[in-house]
Amino acid sequence: MSIRTLRTLIAIDDHKTFSAAADAVFVTHAAVSQQMRALEENWGVQLFDRSRRTPELTPLGRALVAKAREVVRAYDQILPSVLGETGVSGEIALGALPTTLTTLVPSVISMLMARHPDVRVRLFPGLTTGMVSQLERGALDAALITRPETLPPGLAFHDIAEEPVQLLASQDTDSDDPFELLAKMPFIRFNRDAVVGHMIEAWLQKKGLRVNETMELEDLEAISSMVQANLGVAIVPRRCVQMRAPLPLKRLSLGPDAPVRLLGLAHRHDNPRTRIITELHALSLRAVAENSPHDIRA
Repeated sequence: MSIRTLRTLIAIDDHKTFSAAADAVFVTHAAVSQQMRALEENWGVQLFDRSRRTPELTPLGRALVAKAREVVRAYDQILPSVLGETGVSGEIALGALPTTLTTLVPSVISMLMARHPDVRVRLFPGLTTGMVSQLERGALDAALITRPETLPPGLAFHDIAEEPVQLLASQDTDSDDPFELLAKMPFIRFNRDAVVGHMIEAWLQKKGLRVNETMELEDLEAISSMVQANLGVAIVPRRCVQMRAPLPLKRLSLGPDAPVRLLGLAHRHDNPRTRIITELHALSLRAVAENSPHDIRA
């Protein structure tokens, strides 16, 4: 048994198939099968139910994956624990919300790599719920997420910024009243699978606002483009880092009781890449301070 084999076992749990796991650990499908057969023979247990078309982990296999994660994390921590605070280096798997990919994330990664050229960032876009699950499994080291109502035990969350939602409308609309626009214009909904999308839907129901939904999207650039074409109005978070050339849209406040997304950096308490995660959080705060919008209409 080797650390490499344990990483392959973990990759199978993360990616669900031998083929996807092979791509993740840069070996062939045949090599993955051989490693797992050898592991089963070495331990004298059955890790996979091969009666199915796609082999699945047995209950014992899943229990051993959890232990394998602990062993791999401890192995990865050996050198950092000896080096202490001598530097920031190595690889980090970072998850990020789609709304941060064109603003906050590029700024943070650029600053991180400029200050610490030995750091390599692997970026994985996703929604909060999915990324929380990946953090719990150890598939991600850290993730920029919306703080969920309940944070699972074992995860830490560091605040970065508050992003109140606002109404986007075309400059061709004849009103600046967001509630009038919501009543008469088609509604372009923010994906309800996202935490902020759920917050927006709950607010609409609380307000008793009935909207004429025409589409549901999760990409903020796509939503903004639809609104600019006067295809409807949308409620979206006001990003904490401003785009350099934002589309010319009306950005209207929804009042003091509008939902506010709390954006932050989440990670497992026992993640060994503490130095890099701490640096990511500090640089995120810096990016917000240097690039935040000063006017809701900006």
